[in-house]
Amino acid sequence: MPASHCRPAPSRRQVLFTASAATAAAATTAGVAAATPAAHAGATPSPTNGAHRPGPLLEPFPLSAVRLLDSPFLPFLANMRRTCAYLRFVDPDRLLHTFRLNVGLPSAAEPCGGWEAPDVQLRGHTTGHLLSALAQAHAGTGETAYADKARLLVSALAECQRAAPAAGFHRGYLSAFPESVFDQLEAGGKPWAPYYTLHKIMAGLLDQYRLSGNREAFDVLLEMAAWTEARTAPLSRERMQSVLKVEFGGMNDVLARLHLETGDPVHLRTARRFDHDELYAPLAAGRDELAGRHANTEIAKVVGAVPAYEATGDRRYLDIADTFWTTVVRHHSYAIGGNSNQELLGPPDEIASRLSEVTCENCNSYNMLRLGRDLFRHDPQRTEYLDHYEWTLYNQMLAEQDPDSAHGFVTYYTGLWAGSRREPKGGLGSAPGSYSGDYDNFSCDHGTGLETHTKFADTVYFRTPGTRRPALHVNLFVPSEVCWEELGVTLRQDTDMPTGDRTRLSVTGGEARFALRIRVPVWRPAPDNPQVKAVSYGPLVLAGAYGDTPLTTLPTVRPDTLRRTPGEPTRFTAVADGRRIPLRPFHEIHHQRYNVYWSVTPPSPTAGDVARYPLDEGHGTSPCPSTRPAWSPWSG
Repeated sequence: MPASHCRPAPSRRQVLFTASAATAAAATTAGVAAATPAAHAGATPSPTNGAHRPGPLLEPFPLSAVRLLDSPFLPFLANMRRTCAYLRFVDPDRLLHTFRLNVGLPSAAEPCGGWEAPDVQLRGHTTGHLLSALAQAHAGTGETAYADKARLLVSALAECQRAAPAAGFHRGYLSAFPESVFDQLEAGGKPWAPYYTLHKIMAGLLDQYRLSGNREAFDVLLEMAAWTEARTAPLSRERMQSVLKVEFGGMNDVLARLHLETGDPVHLRTARRFDHDELYAPLAAGRDELAGRHANTEIAKVVGAVPAYEATGDRRYLDIADTFWTTVVRHHSYAIGGNSNQELLGPPDEIASRLSEVTCENCNSYNMLRLGRDLFRHDPQRTEYLDHYEWTLYNQMLAEQDPDSAHGFVTYYTGLWAGSRREPKGGLGSAPGSYSGDYDNFSCDHGTGLETHTKFADTVYFRTPGTRRPALHVNLFVPSEVCWEELGVTLRQDTDMPTGDRTRLSVTGGEARFALRIRVPVWRPAPDNPQVKAVSYGPLVLAGAYGDTPLTTLPTVRPDTLRRTPGEPTRFTAVADGRRIPLRPFHEIHHQRYNVYWSVTPPSPTAGDVARYPLDEGHGTSPCPSTRPAWSPWSG
């Protein structure tokens, strides 16, 4: 974080806090000089009806205000550095190749493979993810190389958009495939998700504008939004609902957020056209009709319900989002926080019968974390949202990246059947746990991986809007610094969690008073099957490391044999199928077979062996969670 982002006042004093995980709230005073929020680069006029909107009770700090610190226990910063190395490496001209050819512009670049190959209909989606990741990397590091690369990419996309009419497309159209694909879609066909790809590009352009101040990106986005309005406005409601049967990503989300940015009611009208009744109606009525539905298709639709609530004040949207999140987390999620088997949601509370090498698509969890984060900002008392966020972040999202790859390659699925493994290499058609590559994969999870590993800092801290009654919320226990520029203070967090139970907060600055609120974590069991369990240490799921040993069924473990490895605070062993097996944090196990779910044999764990905490609705009154390992039942 550049030093100029938060200058210390001439009078400086330091206040040190040592807080356990049970600390619910604290207040602090430190020296501060008042500061005026920086004007938003290239900002458009504020919405005229903003006073009537139900804005969130909390807001995130800008990514530019939060800096990750090195941690010996959790590789947040290391993962980010690997992904940033890929962002510097990847050749934009190769990704632009199909965009240029689509509108008749010359390109001598080598075509990409995988989902970006010239004959794959989803081509173009990675460019949107890349734009978002470059914006986040620029904001998170302050390094102009990411903004410079994005400016070149955006300018090339703008050139393709300007050439669209001459290629026979309507004004504003921007894609790597012809506009006729939308004719097929509107006629009842099932092309591979054309609006999904447009959403990724539009979201990337919005991120470039909001995080990097790229005005040209915003202009291109406005043209795309106008094209979308013109394309969908003539469709009857029935025809539009038919169109929505084909995956469309988060078109409602990006258009609603664009409306919140500009105040233009046309963007909101277009966004609401993407409300999918088939999904929204049962959720609004509180019904779980998710079995058999493609998980990430539906999650992305629901993410858009929260900005729709903020834009309209219609409580139905917030109820839809909350019902969906609660249903998926409590009744459809695995021990590591993810969901889906073969990309589909199943009947509620069936987990043990739905274990395979293709569980937990990583895109699902990327979007579930976005949804939970947004819901928490509207209901900060319900810390259950952040408990799931932490659990999934530590166990699934950190684990998706190969620590031995210089470019941060990621997996598509996180398999949970006995003996699953993550290994190189991941061209299309590779084994389920294979990692992606530089130019031969480009799956959706490759794309969301670029975003996940460049925005770890975006949820560590929140704050109350304005400065009348300022409060800083410490949401996650991640070594980091946050600069609250408006108050002129900096808070640094040094923590030994999750290996210990203490975090140290150091506040520097001038004269200021603000509340300091620290989340009380609840590391809880899910709906149970007494015979199938997973073991966790605090928020870390522990997995058995099996090397190259294949497994054909769930190993039978004796919980009473669990022992800590001397000198290793997060490593243990236990006897399973007659031999002692090493247990390590799930995110540390790569390039070998592993096991997460166990058949449990008597003797059952006693009160001293088990730490059980009932599901807390998140009011911050639960006891401090134990850091001894817990054998938690995870449904079936």
